[in-house]
Amino acid sequence: MPRMSKVIFMGTPQFAVPSLKMLIETQDVVGVVTQPDRPAGRGRNLQPSAVKIVAQEAGIPIYQPRSLRSDESAGPLYEWQPDVIIVAAFGQILRPHVLELAPKGCINVHASLLPRWRGASPIQHAILAGDPQTGITLMQLDEGLDTGPMYVQESTSISGSDTSATVHDRLAVLGAEMVGRYLDDILEGKIPARDQDADLATYAPMIKKEAGQINWRESAMAIDRQIRAMTPWPGAFSQWEGQHIKILTAHPITRTSASLRPGTVAVQNGEIFVQTGDGQMVLDQLQLAGKKAASTEAFVRGRPQFIGSLLGV
Repeated sequence: MPRMSKVIFMGTPQFAVPSLKMLIETQDVVGVVTQPDRPAGRGRNLQPSAVKIVAQEAGIPIYQPRSLRSDESAGPLYEWQPDVIIVAAFGQILRPHVLELAPKGCINVHASLLPRWRGASPIQHAILAGDPQTGITLMQLDEGLDTGPMYVQESTSISGSDTSATVHDRLAVLGAEMVGRYLDDILEGKIPARDQDADLATYAPMIKKEAGQINWRESAMAIDRQIRAMTPWPGAFSQWEGQHIKILTAHPITRTSASLRPGTVAVQNGEIFVQTGDGQMVLDQLQLAGKKAASTEAFVRGRPQFIGSLLGV
């Protein structure tokens, strides 16, 4: 049985938690590096990251630098003398003095099948693009943006009902399982790294709030992918009577009506839908800003003028 390696874990959000828990069970986690506490909630009180909470419960030393750009800022990492650094959604670009700090380097748990979807938002972009599958890549970090050599990949299908939330949760578990299954063999050199094919690379830049704005001139299938990709954040939304309205759940149908302008709300066969540039989106659940989520039927009972209105203006 291989000896337990001394590991520094670097991660911040919930996605990283299963991998940290797996390392706590299987390796010697000598320290955790995570983002500083951030204000959250209505009171804007400082809240620890999901990773920090787990590290505290396990009694693991924690370091929360605002940046790791300088040698001095990485001081605690040198003191922990790791064999390897494992990274999962840490949230900072790592400089050479960190990448080269551990003898076995920095291994990243990346939420895509590289070289497809390098970058900050691979799950959302995979759904937006209609990819039939995505997965986890265990890779060696270098100075590029997810450009380092890959050790191993495993995939999961993306269904027509998947959202970024459901894919996120599956990949978080898959990443942890892969860390548990492959890390010892990687560190012992039994799994060689292979270079990525840069010609196949695609990029997944950070999703911004405005990415949730629906353009009803797009096809129903594209809007369906947008709604699912933007769930839970930032949410897909439109405008109605000067108000911000979230489209929480909906489903596309292929029928169309040449007489309806894209963005028009109408009813057919008991279904409340919005005409798109190609097909229609049946609305299942809506939410006005500052109000509770409601089924579309309940929403319309209180606002009958919704039928026949034009969204997005």
